[in-house]
Amino acid sequence: MSEIRLAAETRTEFGKGAARRARRAGLVPGVVYGHGHAPVHLNLPGHDLMMALKTPNALLVVPIEGKDEYVLPKAVQREAIKRTIEHVDLLLVKRGEKVTVEVPVHTEGELAAGGNLLEHVLQALPVEAEATHLPEAVTVSVEGLEAGASVLAKDIALPAGVALAVEADAVVLQVIAAQAAPVEDEAAEGAEA
Repeated sequence: MSEIRLAAETRTEFGKGAARRARRAGLVPGVVYGHGHAPVHLNLPGHDLMMALKTPNALLVVPIEGKDEYVLPKAVQREAIKRTIEHVDLLLVKRGEKVTVEVPVHTEGELAAGGNLLEHVLQALPVEAEATHLPEAVTVSVEGLEAGASVLAKDIALPAGVALAVEADAVVLQVIAAQAAPVEDEAAEGAEA
């Protein structure tokens, strides 16, 4: 995964008024914490941050006190209607450090014929990996799976250096048979009335 550099400036004003002024200027208030350091309050460029967060588990590089630091998005607060980013919490990480993140599960292939449905029991798979080598997603083949089949976490091929952070027997995907609603005969209903 590549690093995404963001310009950031240290926040000196706090409170609702300061946050609203920052958002009007196209900035997003944020806080960086971790590794026993005191929290650092930042203003980040709104559009650049929004584009960076489109990548799952984006590794961001932000300047903190004159030094470039690696951070991972931990929590993102969005405005309810417009879905703009209101605030972001960032976790400070070091090169070589192992972190636990959730990686999206993508599927490929077609299920067996018969109108079967694929249920995603886990939308994202918890994994542990080095902070600078996080996978963007894992892909699972569901080619030819029939009703009743399931894919367990241990069945998913993970990139080198990535380990499961969930029980190996956890169900990630399962195939269920389609259930058709009974078709009622309108003539029979009319006769009863």
